[in-house]
Amino acid sequence: MTIAGKPIMLFHIGMALQQTDKRIAPASKSMGKTADAVRTDLETSLNQLQRDYIDLYQCHFVRNDQEYQQILSPGGALEGLVRARDEGLIGHIGITSHNLDLLERVVDEGFFETIMVCYSFLEPKAEESVIPGALAKNIGVIAMKPFSGGAIDDPAPALKYVLAQDGILIIPGVESKALFDQNWEIFNGSHALNDAERSQIESVRKQYENSFCRRCDYCQPCSEAIPIQLILGVRSAFKRFGKNFLQEGWPREAIAKARNCSECGECLPRCPYQLPIPDLIKENLRWVDEQL
Repeated sequence: MTIAGKPIMLFHIGMALQQTDKRIAPASKSMGKTADAVRTDLETSLNQLQRDYIDLYQCHFVRNDQEYQQILSPGGALEGLVRARDEGLIGHIGITSHNLDLLERVVDEGFFETIMVCYSFLEPKAEESVIPGALAKNIGVIAMKPFSGGAIDDPAPALKYVLAQDGILIIPGVESKALFDQNWEIFNGSHALNDAERSQIESVRKQYENSFCRRCDYCQPCSEAIPIQLILGVRSAFKRFGKNFLQEGWPREAIAKARNCSECGECLPRCPYQLPIPDLIKENLRWVDEQL
């Protein structure tokens, strides 16, 4: 699974694909919303992967109905991908989103062959309607974020919980060969949760019940232009990328904007999980200051 916006990753995966004769089905994705934008990204993916065909190409990180409608409109990304499929450049067309309400619409309308959805024991809501609805329509389901963006430390209960759901593909993030090997061992073992793992799941759920951001962005727009989900997820990002991550580029800009929070409370009624967002912003800023 690759994305056109990360050409170095594409290049390395392309080099790896040249070193095996096994049948591998690569997938890639684009954040482009127009036919022209997605075509440019597709050509980048094909060139960097050193292939003339990609099995699955996805419209990536579609946040809301407005972006979805842009994709479906004449000259939109879907039109461009259908054309690419007709030309034999791609095999299937998918979509990714963190917005479950939007994915329900996607499933109902049936324009896409796969969906990618956040699914973990901290984010189980997809199993209520999105996943069964998609499977009933023979739409492929790709489960991302089984570790909830790094909030879950132990891979065993996290992966087993998702693997217990029949008919879906899971794509856990890995940061090292050791973690990959650990995940692979879990994949090849029993997927049944034991009593200790069930207790661990309940403990982690309780730990995060009033603080875990599901990244749905329903809290937006913020009148201070604060990227709320980025601030609420800053500890997981720090765990994955280290101290320098907080001091560079958009993370630094996001932290600077968060310091302007006026605690107006506009975000509070929008959050479907009743998170105390202004308090969590302050708490995470204090934590950031302790790390710097």
